[in-house]
Amino acid sequence: MDARQGLPPHDAALIEGFARHLSDERHLAESTVVAYRRDLVQLATFLERSGTSLREAELQQLRRFLAQLTTLGYARASIARRVGSIHTFYRWAAGRGEVPVDPASLLGRPKVVSRLPVVLRPAEADALVEAPATTVEDDPAADPVERAIALRDRAILELMYGSGLRVSEVAGLTLERLDLDRGRVLVLGKGSKEREVPISDPTDATVRAWLAFGRPCLAAEPVPAVFLNRHGDALGVRDIRRLVGRYGGATLAGRRVTPHTLRHSFATHLLEGGADIRAVQELLGHASVATTQRYTHVTRSRLFEAYQQSHPRA
Repeated sequence: MDARQGLPPHDAALIEGFARHLSDERHLAESTVVAYRRDLVQLATFLERSGTSLREAELQQLRRFLAQLTTLGYARASIARRVGSIHTFYRWAAGRGEVPVDPASLLGRPKVVSRLPVVLRPAEADALVEAPATTVEDDPAADPVERAIALRDRAILELMYGSGLRVSEVAGLTLERLDLDRGRVLVLGKGSKEREVPISDPTDATVRAWLAFGRPCLAAEPVPAVFLNRHGDALGVRDIRRLVGRYGGATLAGRRVTPHTLRHSFATHLLEGGADIRAVQELLGHASVATTQRYTHVTRSRLFEAYQQSHPRA
């Protein structure tokens, strides 16, 4: 059941208007819009039980909402995200005249300890991307569908580590965006922003093998998506998360590996290899270099770790 059905009609309409703004005007990803909507429904529900609404809310009531989240045991990062949603919503609502003033203008945000991204060692990343069977000759007696899936999974893992693609970018990749002759892929990133990224030689080989020997086995009908599931439909974000976690668990015992782990590893290994941070920013599709700079902290921490382990006077 839709949680908005229990809200006053004017609050539900206001949330939907904001969601359309995020989707149609700011071109945010569907998952981001869903997260904003969920945060605001939670706030509106709290306000209704307190005898008020999104239009009538005051700063003190917003603070009580955040205090309740703390009492319920929400992590600082989760509360900080909700504060961000509230700020963005009320700036939009005040700008459109939906509320007389912005009650969140003085709403503070809890400090969140910045956690360094999890990064694989180069040898670990190599082991992970090479985990699936890579050629149809591996086991001639194997089921053709299973061989096709192995080719698909290897190509996905190579793209994530070799080109730093987000999981949503892999899921949304279409055949027309592949330019294997030039060694490029045109990626549709956050905010519907396009960027062209290079494809490494290993990635090129695995993608070509998937397209030639694997994909035809699963594509019963013409489908624009590069990566397909067993039924011939486009592979979804959840499917890709699961396959990365499955290979990660089998290859790196005790380690939790996600699609972002491969993206983090891609960026860190580039910087450790001497790549310019601005170039890495462009490859990752970061709007701000400040986002990319956190990877420099990872490389520094690994330098200090190497020093501690290797220097006789450390």
